[in-house]
Amino acid sequence: MIEEYGWSDRRQTAFAEHALAGLTPGRVVLQHRDSYLVATDGAELKAEASGRLVHEAGEIGYPAVGDWVALSLNPQDGSATIHAVLPRDTALVRKAAVDSTRQLQILAANIDVVFVVTSMNADLNLRRIQRYLAAARQSGARPVVVLTKSDLSADPERQAAEIAASDPGCPVVMVSVKQSSGLDALLDQVKPGETCVLIGSSGVGKSSLVNTFLNEDRMAIRAIREADDQGRHTTSHRQLVLLPGGQLILDTPGIREVGLIDAEDGLNTVFDDVEVLTRSCRFSDCGHATEPGCAVNAAIADGSLAPERWAHFQKLTLELAAAEQKAERVAKAAEKRRLAGQQKAYRASKRDHRGGLR
Repeated sequence: MIEEYGWSDRRQTAFAEHALAGLTPGRVVLQHRDSYLVATDGAELKAEASGRLVHEAGEIGYPAVGDWVALSLNPQDGSATIHAVLPRDTALVRKAAVDSTRQLQILAANIDVVFVVTSMNADLNLRRIQRYLAAARQSGARPVVVLTKSDLSADPERQAAEIAASDPGCPVVMVSVKQSSGLDALLDQVKPGETCVLIGSSGVGKSSLVNTFLNEDRMAIRAIREADDQGRHTTSHRQLVLLPGGQLILDTPGIREVGLIDAEDGLNTVFDDVEVLTRSCRFSDCGHATEPGCAVNAAIADGSLAPERWAHFQKLTLELAAAEQKAERVAKAAEKRRLAGQQKAYRASKRDHRGGLR
């Protein structure tokens, strides 16, 4: 059973030290707050992270869906305790605001393919797609753009071509669950034994895709509001599902904004052609406005760089810089509060000490 979830000889070797400690391997298939469902060789078990793992989480973070973990089994109640997280091959991450600081949030681990899902309705937004692609590239997995509800578009071929041109080399697949079109082509992007994750805004059809692949209503879905073409949040947890063809698919709650902090590498990959141009200008501090010898302006003039692509790159770069500045301000404010708290506690202890001497 555990082999169906991607267990291999390589992972068995990595697990050797935990096996010597009497622990059992498993893969996290569902996460709901601090509770987990873990697939093992015998069954799927409810699990919680050990106190030590929570205390030592640090940069590795808490267990996430897709993680391979080391478990101790509790036969009495059919549960398990997670003691360690195996090294991740890939990880889809973002920064999340927690307790007024910016912390790493792992959305999915050990994934092979990232499906960037968006609906072909009035909410179709190229800039948002590129934000998701930046996060997908950074994860280490292969990105694929999935355009759902193609039956809602007046000219789906033209829209798909525009998106494909914005990131050459990234597959773009149009699907319509209503018309049962494009589904086989989408599944062909994932080999049996590989894991894919669906990311995208609420209501774009991620859960509908999972239900269609399973041929059952496993995931709750809700239609897009006709008034503004915006979706409502449906999936409230992350869940890894085994498909009949042997692929593994992970649905995630809708994400309105992808945190761009630490996503610079992914952004540069999406716009690698633009990055090359910015480094080819005559002057290293070129502002790409009226400076002579500007490679960016020359490329726009000869048609090799679309003005819209340059505008997208500039806007995302500014957003990344703003996000980093905001995170720095939040971190400084948190440190200031921490120091003020320490000083307050120190003054209180001095008062108590003086009072005890009288």
